[in-house]
Amino acid sequence: MLSTRFLGLCYRELAKNWIPTASMKGTVGAIGLVWASDWPLTLDWLPPINGKFKDD
Repeated sequence: MLSTRFLGLCYRELAKNWIPTASMKGTVGAIGLVWASDWPLTLDWLPPINGKFKDD
């Protein structure tokens, strides 16, 4: 097993414990990036909101 030789059992258990925290921080970071950027342009990719920000 390459993964047990590379990380070891202790580090593999630590990595399993940090997966929910890392995914939550990644989600919050992605939402923060969308919020800080041009969010109408980002929301233009979503079909239900596509026509909401069109200029007449």
